[in-house]
Amino acid sequence: MTFSSSHFKPYCISLTEYKRFITREVKVGHIGIGGANPIRVQSMTTTDTMNTIKTVEQSIRMIEAGADLVRITAPSINEAKNLENIKKELRARGYQTPLVADIHFTPNAAEMAARIVEKVRINPGNYVDKKKFDFIEYNESTYRSELDKIRERFTPLVKICKQYGTAMRIGTNHGSLSDRIMSRYGDTPEGMVESAFEFLQIAEDERYFDLVLSMKASNPIVMAQAYRLLVSRMIESNRNYPLHLGVTEAGDGEDGRIKSAIGICTLLDDGIGDTIRVSLTEEPEFELPVCLDMVARYDNRKSEPGLPQLNAVPYNPYSYTRRKCIPISSIGGKQVPVVVADYSTMEDITPDSLTAIGYKYNAKIDKWNACDTAADFVYVGNKQINFALPGALRIIYDASSTLPNITSNKCFPLSTSYDIDFIESRAAGIRFIQVNIDEEANWHDSFFDKIKQCTQIVLIIYSENKHRMPALRRYLSRLIEQHIDWPCIIKLNSHTVTIDEQLIDLSADSGGLFLDGLGDGIMLGSTLSLNSNIKVSGRTYLPVNNLQQFLNNTAFSILQATRTRISKTEFISCPSCGRTLFDLQETTALIRQRTHHLKGVKIAIMGCIVNGPGEMADADYGYVGSGPGKITLYKGKEIVKKGIPSENALEELITLIRQNGDWIDPV
Repeated sequence: MTFSSSHFKPYCISLTEYKRFITREVKVGHIGIGGANPIRVQSMTTTDTMNTIKTVEQSIRMIEAGADLVRITAPSINEAKNLENIKKELRARGYQTPLVADIHFTPNAAEMAARIVEKVRINPGNYVDKKKFDFIEYNESTYRSELDKIRERFTPLVKICKQYGTAMRIGTNHGSLSDRIMSRYGDTPEGMVESAFEFLQIAEDERYFDLVLSMKASNPIVMAQAYRLLVSRMIESNRNYPLHLGVTEAGDGEDGRIKSAIGICTLLDDGIGDTIRVSLTEEPEFELPVCLDMVARYDNRKSEPGLPQLNAVPYNPYSYTRRKCIPISSIGGKQVPVVVADYSTMEDITPDSLTAIGYKYNAKIDKWNACDTAADFVYVGNKQINFALPGALRIIYDASSTLPNITSNKCFPLSTSYDIDFIESRAAGIRFIQVNIDEEANWHDSFFDKIKQCTQIVLIIYSENKHRMPALRRYLSRLIEQHIDWPCIIKLNSHTVTIDEQLIDLSADSGGLFLDGLGDGIMLGSTLSLNSNIKVSGRTYLPVNNLQQFLNNTAFSILQATRTRISKTEFISCPSCGRTLFDLQETTALIRQRTHHLKGVKIAIMGCIVNGPGEMADADYGYVGSGPGKITLYKGKEIVKKGIPSENALEELITLIRQNGDWIDPV
């Protein structure tokens, strides 16, 4: 599908230059969000809000880790009242950080909290509305009647916020859209935006404008599309409220970081976002370094001169469509994106060195075993291969070097764009062409004409532009405009100095492209030592021995997070809060340990019912806290079994997976 520029609704100031969408400033205590303020970072406590000292001490750890704001759940009026004690204790200890009350279901708690803290967050999907997954037929009159009920219940909170100078976030969540919104708009980004705008209109009618908006989802594709629609709608209606960004229920470890970086940084690259929160199933102070690494990417961010302007992307940015291209061997077309490992700088390539990219050789039986995250290609440069390769692995080598000692149907030459005039005069067959998009000559019509004349080629495109994802997007858009339909592999090298930063860097710069269907493969590189110690935020998450394994795992995790290639179990787990009814970190680890081998199965692990049932709709199975020591199991969005004692719930979950034919025994 070509998305005509005549139908393009802008969702950012520039698609090629880094320019922030300038929003109005909203004061949260002494902190400004939006306007000329820096991108603010925040997190949320996981303690029982009624435990004042524990909540204060955890808040202090978050503040000292870099939090500009601290969010605390207030599920009932008692917790809302206790926010005053928490605030007093923090102020007595010398901490002036603004507090945010997180409200679901209970307007009276919100009205109490708004008199105490500097900001309240309400979720329009469950503040007045309910979610029972019922489809309801509405005509204009009955729909308007429901909105009148919302206005009646929501207006008192607006008036209190206005009176006390309290800011508000209208925080739409994909997992908790109301039955009313679902019945009219479905489970869509459009429904998320409309849900927020209904509450926004009520606030504006009261002349209250201290509002921040958010559009969170556990699926980065849905999240990015919803925020784009939101900004487009604001531009269209001459609004400019600050935006809070986050991928909700992102999970833990490298998967949670990668998913968050893809969703959040895709928007930050386009200048969208004024405050961020990374939702990890970990201690909240571990979220802040990840937030700060993301925000640091945009310090002094600029695009290199000479990048052609892009007034409209030649595809629909509000609905996923894969870029159409000709399939070349296993690359492109409707095939999943491939993973290419770079071994060109390795001193010696041996069978053992392929273990890092998913291949294990058993010398006794002379047999290779490949895992689900085994690379498809390995680039060897001018290195020789003197052993029989695994059956599924293919080689890319420098066209200027001697042919490696392997069978020719598994070996493909790599040329550069400088060689384009000579490619057709060489041996026929599949060829890879590496294109540095920072070079002006590679944007000329004459170069594109030569590419069109080639046969059976795969492009490997890369850039060192500081504004790299938009630069690569611009080049891929030019290929679409030029009707060039060769597959494209996205090549990225990270020059950051820590593994934490590399994980964010590589995920952010490639993820936005795959979210929009623009990549047919991924090739990651790093300037760190191959033997670098692999740790993320002080905790070892990646079972890796060297950098090659880290890069390979990261590539597959990026494709998994963008749902373009599924290679493992996907866990959708919430970050925990004071509402959580079990030890979420421990439980997630136990479930992961028993089910991590179930490729393609999505399991949601939720501490309570706030977003749980909604996120179940995007998962195959759900494990949700429904009371102290009690678990409810879901299949999709349907409840299967209630009130299971937590000590039996994991085995019951495995039984449910078996009964539905999705269980396989681990090897």
